[in-house]
Amino acid sequence: MNRNLSQSWYKSATREQWKTLFAAQLGWMLDAMDVMLYAFALTAIRNEFSLTSATAGALASVTLIASGLGGALFGILADRIGRVKALTFSILTYSVFTALTATSRSIGQLILWRSLLGLGLGGEWSAGSVLVAESWSPEHRGKAIGLMQSGWAIGYLLAALFSAAILPVYGWRALFLIGILPALVAVWIRRSVPEPEIWKSRSLGVGSPTRGRLADLFRSALLRKTLIATLLSTVVLFAYWGLFTWVPTFLSTPLEKGGAGLSIVKSSAWIVPMQIGAFFGYAAFGFLADRFGRRPVFIGFLAGAGVLVPIYGQLSASESTLLIMGPLVGFFGHGYFSLFGAMLAELFPTNLRGVALGATFNTGRAFSALAPFTVGALADKFGIGSALAVTSAFFIAGAGLITLLPETKGSTLE
Repeated sequence: MNRNLSQSWYKSATREQWKTLFAAQLGWMLDAMDVMLYAFALTAIRNEFSLTSATAGALASVTLIASGLGGALFGILADRIGRVKALTFSILTYSVFTALTATSRSIGQLILWRSLLGLGLGGEWSAGSVLVAESWSPEHRGKAIGLMQSGWAIGYLLAALFSAAILPVYGWRALFLIGILPALVAVWIRRSVPEPEIWKSRSLGVGSPTRGRLADLFRSALLRKTLIATLLSTVVLFAYWGLFTWVPTFLSTPLEKGGAGLSIVKSSAWIVPMQIGAFFGYAAFGFLADRFGRRPVFIGFLAGAGVLVPIYGQLSASESTLLIMGPLVGFFGHGYFSLFGAMLAELFPTNLRGVALGATFNTGRAFSALAPFTVGALADKFGIGSALAVTSAFFIAGAGLITLLPETKGSTLE
């Protein structure tokens, strides 16, 4: 029976479910492309403005801090005006301000545009995850969220490919100009994607609770879930941003500074198999979590990342081994994110779901803003390959924290 279900699950989904999944995946894909352009342009920006690694990392941190505010803001909007409208506005926000990054002539301007970009970055995930979670059935929710999250790997790949084609010839400013493209997707989403029925029934139904508040998350019934989910997001996102903000720079940094010594074009090429691994990690997590449960699969992925990352950071002398290990680091270092959209949606009620996902996940992302700065500072002192190893401890900590939350596999949304 389980075998038949796994073979036909995609056939049981409706056209509208696939449309919502595609919209959220596309938004998340382009979100990743826009935000990761900075990681690939980091070396060029650092050289132009004469930045230390710590300062360059702090600029990435600004975006993450702003994403915490953006996640909460758009989460509230998603609960009040609808998931689709909030998703549309978030995409427009990060598109416009990514493109405006190209106009930066000072550190202050870079900070301004990267901060405003962060608002949309945090908001897109909040609105898109809730949209998918509420549109798909409990037995297939993990798969749908996993496929949505896989859009990040495609966006990362696009950033790598655009960087390889544009950076060496036209420079980093031209690279950021392509960030306006997602605005076109926002127009299609607004016109073509329906709101989930559960949100419409709760927001329009007589006597239904319609306006959850951020403060409601800290009442006794939800306080423990809110705090643990936020802490879990913080440690896991610290590991992620500390690692993957600096991987492109690690690959292109000279050997004597602890890097891999690859050219910009080759370092971008080495990212491709890593992100292919990430794509399959996101998708596989969803299928495995729907079958075996959210918690055990999450622990397995984080343990794998915790073991692989320190090894990867010490392989600077071996280009071929870096290429071979890249997909494994991508698979385990990304796939666990598919937990958050499903499990957080299953932990909180409909009238608070948008603000809950936005606040817990993106508050964690805001605190994780210390990660790029921390790894950058350690890279200045010990070399970038060694600095990446600090993220391993946070992967392992996340594996322990998940045991404090209930298993939510198969939960019906309330």
